[in-house]
This record gives sequence, C-alpha cells and structure tokens, in this order.
Amino acid sequence: MNPRLLTLTSALLFSTGGAAIKATTLTSWQVGGFRSLVAALTIAVILPGSRRNWTWRTLLVGLFYGLCLVSFVLATKNTTSANAIFLQGTAPIYLVILGPWLLGEKNRSADWATLALILVGMAGIFWQSSASQRLAPDPALGNFYGAFSGVAWAATVCGLRWLGRSGGAGRETDPMSPVLAGNLIAFALCAPMLFPVQAFPVADVLAIFYLGTIQIGVAYWLLTKAIQRLSALEASLLIMLEPALNPLWTWLLHDELPSSMALAGGGLIVGATFMKSWQSRNNMLE
Repeated sequence: MNPRLLTLTSALLFSTGGAAIKATTLTSWQVGGFRSLVAALTIAVILPGSRRNWTWRTLLVGLFYGLCLVSFVLATKNTTSANAIFLQGTAPIYLVILGPWLLGEKNRSADWATLALILVGMAGIFWQSSASQRLAPDPALGNFYGAFSGVAWAATVCGLRWLGRSGGAGRETDPMSPVLAGNLIAFALCAPMLFPVQAFPVADVLAIFYLGTIQIGVAYWLLTKAIQRLSALEASLLIMLEPALNPLWTWLLHDELPSSMALAGGGLIVGATFMKSWQSRNNMLE
C-alpha cells in the first residue's frame, strides 16, 4: 500500500482514542491499565522485533512513554477530548527547551516563534476552561493531566532520538521496543488502581479490546510499515490528522463540545506545529 495512505490510516485510528475512552464506564486508571495491557500483548505478537534486545535505555524511554499514555487517558476522562489532545500537542514547547540541553540540538529563530504561538494557544485553553459536562466532569484536573502528557511526550521524543543515534544503542534495539516497554510500564503504573472492577459490561470489553489492538497496536504497525518509505518529517505532517479528527469523533459520538477558546487555542497549537514541521522540511532540503 501507499506509505502515505498507511500513515493517514494510522492517524485516523489514533484519532479515535478520545471517543473510545469516553465510551467506557470504567475508571481512568482501569481504562489506562487494561488498554495498555492489551496493546502490549498485541504489539508483542504482531511486531516480534519489539521483544528483543532491551537495554536500560529501552526501559527509560518506555517510562516516559508509559507516563504519556496514562496521563492522556486521565486527561481524556476528566476534560474534553479536544483539550486533552491539544494539550498533548504542546510537546514542541518542551522540545525547544530539552533539545539543546539533552541532545545538543540548536534552536532556530523559527523554533522560538513556534514556542510563542503554542504558549498563546495553551493559555487560551486554560484561560476559558470548558464547563463540566457528563463526560468531562473536572476540566481543570483534566487540563493539568493533558499538559503533563505533553511534557511526557516531549521526553519520549527526545528519548527516541537518543536511541536512534549510534551512541544511544539505536543499533541494539528495535524502534518499537520502547512502545512495548511503555505499554507494560503504563499497565504496571495503573495496576494498583485496577481492582475491584464493579462491573465489566460487554461494551467496555469491546472498547478496551479496540483501544489496545486497533487504536494502538494496529495503528503503530501501520506507521512502522509506512515510516520505512517516508521521511520522518513527511510522516509527522501526515500524522497531524489525529488532533484534527479527535474532537470531531467525540462530538459526533458523544455530543461533547469544547469551548470556543479551547478550539481557537487548539487550532493555534496545531497550526504552529504544522508550520514548524514544514519549516524543518524546507531546512533539510536546502
């Protein structure tokens, strides 16, 4: 299949996470834990290379990814899907700060412009927090978890870059190993809060199975197939379909409406990230 179509399909699957998480009656910790357990089993089966040659670096990067997975579920369960995905999208803010410190990467003037725009968008989301809704009972707490997931995702990206370098053991481990490790760690983090399960309706079982196997497992499998024939920058641009569609599915399926300020702030975050990715692509072509 066309690698661009594979990437867009993976982004489409990723984007359904918010609506599927909100469709469950389980607690945030239960959704996060069971989803990651199913995802880990799925990845281990369909991507056998992810099970091999782990190092302490694999576990370290997996820890950051596990924190990202758990905090995103906690955010989605407490605030709107739009706020959760947009706040996770603030990761470039922290990459501008962490890149030079951890990876020795130099920032360009465009990076600081991107940071400023994302900060404005982030402020818009926090400034006019959405009112409590049936599926977004505590927007302030959810927004906090969403912002934390952005920090954790930025740390994950830095870790993946570190692993990809010759000195970072990139030749020893499969690129999907931190994803498998992260899901196992996410399950371990949630394990103390998993029981007792008061009820486990069939709808919840189906939702957890979908989230673990399709929304994470199959989506990552498609992305790994596509990334072999696409540049990382082009893939990053195509994958931005996820934050654009995530709030749409939640609105269509659950009638959840974020505030106008949150939508404006989220649009600014997505737009700034898109421009940053496009600028990086042009710089590499020069």
